[in-house]
Parts: sequence; C-alpha cells; structure tokens
Amino acid sequence: MSTPESVEQVHAAPNNYVPKVPVTIECSIEKTLSVIGGKWSFLVIRELFCSKKRFGELQRAINGVSPKALTDTLRHLEEQGVLERHAFATVPVTVEYTLTPKGGDLHQILKEMKLWAAKWT
Repeated sequence: MSTPESVEQVHAAPNNYVPKVPVTIECSIEKTLSVIGGKWSFLVIRELFCSKKRFGELQRAINGVSPKALTDTLRHLEEQGVLERHAFATVPVTVEYTLTPKGGDLHQILKEMKLWAAKWT
C-alpha cells in the first residue's frame, strides 16, 4: 500500500514537468545527404569503389558531367572526408582520387539503390 506522502510525490511530478521544445529535429537522412552532396556524388563514389581514378578517368566514366560539376563534387566529397585527393609532383601534376573508409561504407547503400532500381524502374 502506498502512503499519502508517496501519492503526493507521484502526482507532483507531472505538474513539475516542462516539455522541451526542440529548435530543430535532426534527421539522419538529411545529414547523410548533406555529406554526400549533389547529383554527381553517387556516380563519383560508384567509380571509386573499383579503384583509384584520375580526373580524366572519372570524367570519361560519368556520362554528361561537366568539368566544373566534377571539380565541385570532388572538392565537396574531399571536404566531407568521403574521398582523398593524392597529388604527385609530375609535369603536369598527376592527381588521383580514392575513397576513405567513410566513403567505402557507402558501398552497401549503392548496392541497395541498384537493386531497388532493377526492381522498380
């Protein structure tokens, strides 16, 4: 049996509760999309799953991407830690791009997207 004192404590708690009003509700999908970036990112990542690639190789492999769009995408993915840029002191400078472990973790997501497309499109 409860005592009157414990009953008062139970009823007092809801009166003292003040709900939090979140400023923003974080969404992990939004976070993922902000890291991955724009339209060409998945295609760049797809190409780098196989092996390291140079700029020209990426441009030839991704149909329709402009040099500016590819440059912007590569810079964004590098800033987000998805890929690494390796420059070699040659004339002209040789630059290769490789995925980081963070970028490699996207492999399963791309596989699932490919399966979805095969099933529904």
